[in-house]
Amino acid sequence: MTAPLRPLAGTATVSLVQPDTGCLCVSDRGGDIHRDATQGLFYRNARVLSQWELTVEGRAVEQIAFDNVGPGQTRFLLRVTPYSGCASTVLLERHRILGHGLTESITVRNLGHEDTALTLTLDVDADFADLTAVKHGRPEAGGGDVTVTGEEMLFIDDSDAGHGVAVHATGEPKVTPGLFRWRAVVPAQGRWQTEVGAQPVNRYRRMPIVGSETPREPDEPTVSWRNTPTRVHATATEFARVLTYTENDLAALAIHDETGAPAYLAAGAPWSIQLSGRDSLLSAWMTLPLNPGLALSTLTRLAALQGVTSDPHTEEEPGRILRVHHGPVDATDRAGACYGSVDTTPLFVMLLGEALRWGADPAEVRRLLPAADAALTWIDEYGDLDGDGFVEYRRHTDRGRINQSWKDSCDCINDAHGHRADPPIALAEVQGYAYAAELARADLADAFGDQRNAERLRARAAERKARFDAAFWIPERGHYALGLDGHKAHIDALTSNPAHCLWTGIVADERAARLVESLAGRSMGNGFGLRTLSSDMAAYNPMSHHNGGVWPHDTAIAVAGLLRYRHVPGAKALAETLTAGLLDAAGFFDGRFPELFCGFDRTEFPTPLPHPAACAPHAISAAAPLLLLRSWLGLQPDVPQRTLVLHPRLPLNWGTVRIGDLRLGPATVNITAHANSAEVTGLPADWELCKAVPARSAQSVDTQPWDDDQASVATN
Repeated sequence: MTAPLRPLAGTATVSLVQPDTGCLCVSDRGGDIHRDATQGLFYRNARVLSQWELTVEGRAVEQIAFDNVGPGQTRFLLRVTPYSGCASTVLLERHRILGHGLTESITVRNLGHEDTALTLTLDVDADFADLTAVKHGRPEAGGGDVTVTGEEMLFIDDSDAGHGVAVHATGEPKVTPGLFRWRAVVPAQGRWQTEVGAQPVNRYRRMPIVGSETPREPDEPTVSWRNTPTRVHATATEFARVLTYTENDLAALAIHDETGAPAYLAAGAPWSIQLSGRDSLLSAWMTLPLNPGLALSTLTRLAALQGVTSDPHTEEEPGRILRVHHGPVDATDRAGACYGSVDTTPLFVMLLGEALRWGADPAEVRRLLPAADAALTWIDEYGDLDGDGFVEYRRHTDRGRINQSWKDSCDCINDAHGHRADPPIALAEVQGYAYAAELARADLADAFGDQRNAERLRARAAERKARFDAAFWIPERGHYALGLDGHKAHIDALTSNPAHCLWTGIVADERAARLVESLAGRSMGNGFGLRTLSSDMAAYNPMSHHNGGVWPHDTAIAVAGLLRYRHVPGAKALAETLTAGLLDAAGFFDGRFPELFCGFDRTEFPTPLPHPAACAPHAISAAAPLLLLRSWLGLQPDVPQRTLVLHPRLPLNWGTVRIGDLRLGPATVNITAHANSAEVTGLPADWELCKAVPARSAQSVDTQPWDDDQASVATN
């Protein structure tokens, strides 16, 4: 059955995406695509529909509600305003399906006791503008030639790009260039229906038009993005709704391989339907409980595109993992690959180690070890630009991105006074990623019987940690620097970046309490999450992507880091505050986490303000609730070592959480967790269930015993 309709709320636009076909659609909340807005039907990065506006009797219809029925499907419910002061008796429903184009069923329901006569019009246009130009509100002037044949309109790009779109309709409309018009008589208590569709075509080789599809009940969303039966259920209504959106949004962003299995998650819709090194790696990390196979397939795809030569145009270097692939979604060659990122390469090694702990096939992991070793070589050689032991970045040409971390806006790496840092730049969280990558590779060496290499890597990681602490800590401010600039001076702004250092474990215990205190200040938290930049900094702008906005995945990583150091005073309390605020924000967005939202304080605006350029759905935002759940459960399996760490301290308003049929290599377990207790069934007899990470594991480095030993776990 379809999901219930939701009141209009949250973001101003509705996005549908079908990554496997290269189609995405952005409309307003009534289903219309407006000519002068950042909306449209896009195919292969070209806007093939720039207008799609439905009117009844020459007037716009009134929006009531919409619902994302499933991946690639949305239902809009609208009311036709009456002529007089009487109540409206005409309801209009638009059911949109995205596949190899757009198909829309328009149904008019007459709830009155008399027949009603209506004229419906659909204005259609195509400008074939580039997606990136549309995103930034700067589409180039363009357009196409339009011809009409029967009930079909054909738009052809008047440039040499070869784009085209065929638009067809049923219901015997009158068709003129750019306009469909229907004259309908809807019987009392009856309905009238038509179907319209838009199919991208090639101007040089017409593709057959896909016929109208009858709206259908969506498949189970999990089918399209994972192949495990694992289910997560929460008795708390609001958290359960967030988890439902997690499933639906991840399903919408899944890119499949030639066998139909999910290969990786695209970064987000509508602006990032592509393989993105960091986003695809982190979303695979966060979704390990539900789909451990996604981590291996993502790693395999990225390993196939790993750098093998030096190319200043793409910033490819041997061993480097790409930043983004701008080519077709199914491409595996380097055409369209861009490598200008400093954090994807260590994240690749981190995920490979984590995948093995979660039960990935050891033979498949072993096949990826050369790629992991090449990545570590890149960290030490190409990533360290001046031989000082830190990973730095500087763009290779004036065409590259100025900033090459996840905070990649041109103006986001500033000191406390707002001055932009000179390159090369060594960022704090990147040093943490490199540290965690070395520890992950050490664990992999242990798992495959290479103790000598494991010891060497752990020693290198310990040296990196000490070197980081000595160079990045700012004692007078009580936090780590955002980074070091090209003069090795502190970039001293207070940002969310050091929270990632908590997540990776590079923070020294003696620094953690003061760092937590800095992150807990009112300048960093806005009541709905963690700001990317403190409001006390000169460059702060709550509407900025990286100078004050709030990113759900950034806050979730901060929570994971705080709970890793929960023995530190204030860490657990701050994690509770951030988690509660983030889930409150999700409620205002109807249960879905957008890519980011504005950083205005909750005391100024009681609801989170949407960011107009945010993707929704967005992969790592959609996966963030799973990271929150893992962190609060203290859930850390190690399949090679046959251990399961579980130390639950769930927020009280989560109720009972159940993870059913959790696949951990050959084992299948079930976990039922309450506020501070949990029961585990199905754990093999030769496994150990414990509340602390065994000392050998990379995740246990410098982590003290937790102070909340009231938590209890039991097996059956």
